[in-house]
Parts: sequence; C-alpha cells; structure tokens
Amino acid sequence: MNILITGGAGFLGTLLTRAILERGTLRGQTVTSLTVTDLVAPSHPSVVGHPLLRVDTGDLLDRIDPLFAKDFDAVFHMSSAVSAECETNFDLGLRSNLDVTRRLLDALRAQQGRTGVAPLFFFSSSVAVFGSDPALPLASVVQDGSLPTPQSSYGIHKFICEQLVADYTRKAYIDGRVARLMTVSVRPGRPNGAASSFLSGIIREPLAGVASVCPVELSTAVALSSPATTIAGILAVAEASREAFGGRTALNLPALTVTVGEMLQALEEVAGKEVARLVTVQPDPAIARIVGGWPARFDCQRTHRFGLKPDASFKDIILQYIQMTRA
Repeated sequence: MNILITGGAGFLGTLLTRAILERGTLRGQTVTSLTVTDLVAPSHPSVVGHPLLRVDTGDLLDRIDPLFAKDFDAVFHMSSAVSAECETNFDLGLRSNLDVTRRLLDALRAQQGRTGVAPLFFFSSSVAVFGSDPALPLASVVQDGSLPTPQSSYGIHKFICEQLVADYTRKAYIDGRVARLMTVSVRPGRPNGAASSFLSGIIREPLAGVASVCPVELSTAVALSSPATTIAGILAVAEASREAFGGRTALNLPALTVTVGEMLQALEEVAGKEVARLVTVQPDPAIARIVGGWPARFDCQRTHRFGLKPDASFKDIILQYIQMTRA
C-alpha cells in the first residue's frame, strides 16, 4: 500500500506517520511506501531515515502534480492554514484550505479514472464547522445530526471541503472519510497560529518553567482530545468499513469537556501551585470570540459505535504529555 500524508512534518502528521510505520499495515494491507509532504521535512528521530519513508517538501499546491506522478492507495490530508491565520490572511486561507483540497481531490479523481479503483481519502476537519447563528442557535450539546453553521473563515473552509469529499465519494472517485477533530491538547513544541494554541501553551509552558498567558476567562468550556486519542480516532475512521462509517457525512471524534479553570486545577494537582501560578489570565477579545463560538459538549454516538471514547480526564492528558516529552 502506497500512502500520502500532507502536513506530514506537523505535530499530528508526524504522530500519524509514526503510528502507520510502527504498525506496518493499513486496512489489512502491508505498507510499501509512505510519502510525507510539507514545507519542511519531518525531523522526529523515529521517522527520519525510515526505509519506507519518502519526503517531499515545498508548497503543496505546487507539488500536487509531481506527487501524483505515482498512484496512492490512501491519502491523509492533514495540512491546513489554521484558525487565526485564516482570519488575518483571507487569501492564505482560501489557497491553503480550499484550493489545495480541490486539487488533491481532482488528482485522485484522475487516478481513479486510470485505475478504476477509488482510493481512500481521509480529510481532517474541525469542530470549528459549528457555531451559533442568529437563525439557528447552537445547541447546548452537539449531536451527530447537528447542522454546521461555521462562524469563522477556517470553519467555513472546513465545511466546504467536507461537502466536496462527500460529493467525490458519491461519484465513486474516492472512498472519502471525514472526521472533525477536537482541539488537541497538550501539543509539544512552539505555539502556532491557531486560536486554540493557548490550550496547550497554558500547560506546556508552565511545565517548562515559563510564564504563559490565558486569553479567555477561566469559566470558558472547551472540547479537547489528547494526541493519542486523536490518532486512534483517525486510524479507526480510516480503517472502518463503508457500512460502519455510516453514510458520507463527517463525524465528530469523541471529546472531553473541561473548563479552562479545570485545566489549570489539573495542572496544579500534577505539578504544584507554583507551576500553576505561572499562568496569567489576560482576556483577548478576538481569541475569546473565536474560541467561545466553538461547541464544548458533544454526544458522538457514531464514533462510540466502533469503540472510540474520549479521554478519561484532563489530568490523564497532562500525564500523557509528560510521558511523551520524556520518551
């Protein structure tokens, strides 16, 4: 099986690459080649130099034609311009999110025309597709059938791409799977341009002895998932049968609901009061508006049906992060 992962040098892209290489199979087939594409090459020691790994660097929109000089059995589309980036640079969001996804889908459509086989296409969507619209207020608990009404450019891009994947699947050009990822916390490394970046920073930085700013009120509730739970969800969705996936519409991965105050309480329980005091609350109206518009509570029956569960507690997530950084 030949696999392509876009955004493969990013945090989740690297974790997904590692997981697939360690397994050596996908959907019961042996992995023979795994290509990762990103602006830079992956750097994690567990993937660098792996005999099955192929690396392609550069602007993805410019790299699609040379990438598809060979056929892929499965594509995991993980690359994206993130939430705050899309609000501040409208053209970047359109190019990175809409234009790239459309070109990828058309490359796979052309491949299906040559081979007669619909390749797997996994699209990484987001709960940012949900929001509260004056004509359709957001429900207190998002169900599998809740109608997306995105309130940000990023969320709109993701929802448009969800519909494109559904239509290309309906036409049998691809076997499309879309999962809406929760905010992933705790991410290692440096902050990125996502509005949700602080949900890792208020844990990661204090654990490293560095002060951190929380841009929302402590009462703000959020839906989170650990890195390990997120990767398990992605692979489960990719490997589920068409019937088990249930239709063509996107599904919501499981979420742990927690307030920012509860996150900091868990940090204090794990690392002590002095560490937790390194976080200062300084509300940022722009960030608070974006994050506050996202749903915080989910009832994910579709994913529960094939065994996916949310993380047990945020304390467990912090402990997972500490273990990961020590590995």
